Amino acid sequence: DFQYHFLSFFLSFTVYFTFAISYKQGDPVILYVNKVGPYHNPQETYHYYTLPVCRPKEVRHKALSLGEVLDGDRMAESLYNIHFKENTERQTLCKLTLSEKEVDQLREAIEELYYFEFVLDDIPIWGFVGYMEESGFLPHSHKVGLWTHLDFNIEYNGDSVIFANVSVKDVKPEPIEEGGGDAGHGVSSGGLTVTHTYSVRWFESTLPHSRRAERLRDYSFFPKTLEIHWLSIINSLVLVVLLLGFVIIILMRVLKNDFARYNVEEDGSCDDLDQGDNGWKIIHTDVFRFPPYKSLLCAVLGVGAQFLTLATGIIVMALLGMFNVHRHGAINSAAIVLYALTSCVSGYCSCSFYTQIQGQRWVWNIILTSALFSAPLFFTWSVVNSVHWWSGSTQALPATTVLLLLGAWVLVGFPLTVIGGIVGKNRAGNFQAPCRTRNIARQIPQQPWYKHTAVHMAIGGFLPFSAISVELYYIFATAWGREHYTLYGILLCVFAILLSVGACISVALTYFLLSGEDYRWWWRSVLSTGSTGIFIFVYSLFYYHNRSNMSGLVQSVEFFGYSLLTAFVFSLMLGTVSFWASLAFIRYIYRSLKMD
Repeated sequence: DFQYHFLSFFLSFTVYFTFAISYKQGDPVILYVNKVGPYHNPQETYHYYTLPVCRPKEVRHKALSLGEVLDGDRMAESLYNIHFKENTERQTLCKLTLSEKEVDQLREAIEELYYFEFVLDDIPIWGFVGYMEESGFLPHSHKVGLWTHLDFNIEYNGDSVIFANVSVKDVKPEPIEEGGGDAGHGVSSGGLTVTHTYSVRWFESTLPHSRRAERLRDYSFFPKTLEIHWLSIINSLVLVVLLLGFVIIILMRVLKNDFARYNVEEDGSCDDLDQGDNGWKIIHTDVFRFPPYKSLLCAVLGVGAQFLTLATGIIVMALLGMFNVHRHGAINSAAIVLYALTSCVSGYCSCSFYTQIQGQRWVWNIILTSALFSAPLFFTWSVVNSVHWWSGSTQALPATTVLLLLGAWVLVGFPLTVIGGIVGKNRAGNFQAPCRTRNIARQIPQQPWYKHTAVHMAIGGFLPFSAISVELYYIFATAWGREHYTLYGILLCVFAILLSVGACISVALTYFLLSGEDYRWWWRSVLSTGSTGIFIFVYSLFYYHNRSNMSGLVQSVEFFGYSLLTAFVFSLMLGTVSFWASLAFIRYIYRSLKMD
């Protein structure tokens, strides 16, 4: 099992396309049972055979890829006997005598709206375990029924399966009221005797196998809520473009006036500037003074660059069609492989800049860079996985998968970070500051309240968040709901807009900071738009309480744990973009003075 996972870890990066499985008339088509869970808690899933249902004497599990295991899949062969293009009517699956405890377990599952997921030829099949009806206030009626018959409808084209679903349209549920059922249902010793049956009907389809993903996307077992996607995104893009234009035009006009004023009597280098002036010109001897906590700053920039590369890679792979909806957990596998491979980016960027700003402890810098995200990730995963393990959820990772992921970080991720750091240290040039920095720091004048760090963080975080707030709903609906995200072109545009807004807002806020003769822009530029992560986490609280019906310890711990990590990743990415934008802007304005 470990060898299989180890092999699939490397294969999953390239094998994302679904190849047609050919069947002949009468060939067996294996139906795998997978998982069950509360309808409103997508991440709280349990193995199907944890319910008192028909099961073989020896449960045989399907070998799964890394992405499928991470997705909570635990597929096992079922008792359903399905043959290609052969209809079956009212076939008996098994006869079960349920104890009172098992009846209570089923009743509780039905009352919590448990759904099941089967898999046939890589096609997920969903249905509800039972039926519940509440009616009236006085007298109050509460009916619970178990679906004991399932109709499988399978579409085929030539020798391949195109689509499959399950229906209970013409079926009556088996009542399981308090007390173990009603007369005529084989009640004995407080239990219940039920007979599970099924039918299979085959239908010819004109859709080719290469386009069968469209059929799954159009299927509506789970409600569709993405109809107004395009209109809302276009509206968001227009507003953001207007905002960017406004910021750029205003800033360029202000800078033009500054250059005209500062360069009136300018004839030498910027070390000879008139000390009687005020504004950003007067702090030219301090603006390139290196900040405190150099190593942490460089680690943030390195890991931020890594996630920018990772996010771009995932979106490009999605645009190339590598995440087929039939490939369970493909995007999880890609993210893990890319995270390991892009570790060299974080090491290179961090150590290179650390060397430029005269950092001495480069070994500690590499260790800090490697642990900046992996340590919070490991801690969060440990808590979430422990809760899943305690509840018996399939989302708890097996020991072999944990060892595999740990091995990937130890053998690939960390070594690449070290290699990238060493290369970055050896290839690092000079910092290239246009002005010399004096030994004695200039005193910073009292700043008005609107130039305080918290105010800049509120402004710099809200504007990028407003640029993605519409898209964020659809991303949450995909990650924490049951939507299939398909508009990756729009996602790429929104991602580019997000980075552009972050860069422009950071430049504007940095200019306002320098104009007040405050040269502490290094960390301020990271925090100003990095605070977008705080807004994203606040939005996740809003989404949990107002846009979803999620509840319970298992779902809540996973949601808030990984929402915090997501917010942290956004903070790292946007903080990195805004820092480099501010640095480029500051070099530009002081170099322009020097060259005039």
